[in-house]
Amino acid sequence: MEPKRKLGFSIKLPFAVGLFFLMPLYLCTGQGLAADPLSLELKGLEGEIRTNVEAALAFPPGLVRDGQVDRRWMARFVEQIPQQVERAMQPFGYFEPTIRTHVEKIDETRLIEVDVEPGEPVRVAKLKVEITGPGTARGALTRLARNFPLRIGARLDQAAYEKAKKELQDQALNLGYLDADFSIHEIRIDLAELSAEIALELETGPRYYFGEAHFRGAKDYPDAFLRRFLTFQPGDIFSYASLGQTQLQFLDSDRFSEIRLLPDRDNTVDGRIPIDVVLKPSPSRRLRPGIGYGTDTGARMSLLYQDLNIFNRGHELDLKANLAQDAQTAGAAYILPDPQSLKSFTALRLTYEREDVDAFLSSKITGELERAWDLKKGRKFSVYLQVFQEDFTVGGESNSLHMVLPGIRFSHSHFRSLVRPEHGYSYTLELRGGHQYLGSDTGLLQMLASGNVLLDLPGRFSLLARVDTGWTLQNEPLDDVPASLRFFAGGDQSVRGYAYQSLGPEDSDGDVIGGKYLLVGSLELERALGEKWGVAAFYDAGNAFDEPGHIRLAQGAGLGLRYYTPVGPVRLDVARQIGEQDPSYRIHLSIGYGW
Repeated sequence: MEPKRKLGFSIKLPFAVGLFFLMPLYLCTGQGLAADPLSLELKGLEGEIRTNVEAALAFPPGLVRDGQVDRRWMARFVEQIPQQVERAMQPFGYFEPTIRTHVEKIDETRLIEVDVEPGEPVRVAKLKVEITGPGTARGALTRLARNFPLRIGARLDQAAYEKAKKELQDQALNLGYLDADFSIHEIRIDLAELSAEIALELETGPRYYFGEAHFRGAKDYPDAFLRRFLTFQPGDIFSYASLGQTQLQFLDSDRFSEIRLLPDRDNTVDGRIPIDVVLKPSPSRRLRPGIGYGTDTGARMSLLYQDLNIFNRGHELDLKANLAQDAQTAGAAYILPDPQSLKSFTALRLTYEREDVDAFLSSKITGELERAWDLKKGRKFSVYLQVFQEDFTVGGESNSLHMVLPGIRFSHSHFRSLVRPEHGYSYTLELRGGHQYLGSDTGLLQMLASGNVLLDLPGRFSLLARVDTGWTLQNEPLDDVPASLRFFAGGDQSVRGYAYQSLGPEDSDGDVIGGKYLLVGSLELERALGEKWGVAAFYDAGNAFDEPGHIRLAQGAGLGLRYYTPVGPVRLDVARQIGEQDPSYRIHLSIGYGW
């Protein structure tokens, strides 16, 4: 057996903290455990062949009991090694290996040495791969046949043969040839000549297409609404992958507890297969309470009422209240689905928000009309019009302003897995503005941009980079800009180590009053522990400011613990301020992703 490689590293941490973070890694290396009483060393093989042989020579349960080797069972196991090795090597073309075994005792461990000389492999002498039937006209099939991975003179590899054979049949199914099957599939081996003859013939049969889709079991939903979930149209080439995608789209809507798509081949006409879509709707009215805690908002509770089928037209009504120590929100949203696109919609919203933090006190009533388009592949674009009235107090100054604020927003998100992303990115660009000519009490133009990049690194490490920026052009003094349109920094999703919204330009009394610009960035290195845990080290920097040439970046760094759940990670961070005369520590707790 190859010697084990030891994992070594050094991180400067207080002893207790270091022990907390490093103990899971220590346990994973297996250091400190008693030596096994039986081991096996395999020589002469590499790569996939070695992996297959090692799997075949795995010790059976019971060979070692209570730290003792059953000698009779071991003798039988050693006797069967040559036969097991031969069987494990035959799929790779080696039928006549030379195998030597030896058992010796080293201290308290019995070592079984297995030395293998593979010998000459069986090689492909003849190869015939053909497509017959109507599918011969399909270039994708003929290219697969022409590029069959086993060539004349190549070593016989039955795994590669089976994989290529499956790819041929799967491609035929994807192209609508549902009856495709191999009329000939043979490998003839001549051990005397160490040669193999391969013959494959795929008969495609006729091509099939989608027929009409018929819905059953969802009479309360309009037919046009349900057809939005279909990923196929009558006349499209039949594909089981398309049926699976359609089923996922119905499932993601959260409106149906049972979805079955049944091809009705008995009623196929002219190659068109009707599809029965059998649905069992979930209750359309839901009441969902929730509780939580975040250092930005304090303890919070929420209540969401949803009706997913208003007027039996598939329209959605959401009523939501979110009560927290520092922020309260209540609102209603009426959402009209797009007649064609599944994820496009029109929404009408009415919201009341109240926020009371150290930097400001604000109460705001907003009406919003939004039209959103799904541009596919994680891209979304929307235009909106907000009309709001905000009463606020910042730095001891109070004001009440009315704003008419049109805007546009574009976002793009692509992450591998949502429960625990390993790689991906997201970004959002937004432009909004108001003017006295539009009915606003003040005029301004704002550009906002934010983004995240998550990189998968070796050793189960990952690196998250985050940036948030904002820019304001205004034609009135800052006093006439609502608090909700000013920029502040600090908090769980900003610069950790500082309180929520506590960073920004200050007035003559030293009170934070917000700024015209925002720049915040973050780097976070995480090491995964098991399936659900992780530890992280991070560095944040940023601030809100009024003059681009006079930026004082607040900085924070620290360590964090992650626990991943289906609703997002629980993130516990301990951050320390950097560059302050009297730096302090701050604990940040949040649930959910920051992107």
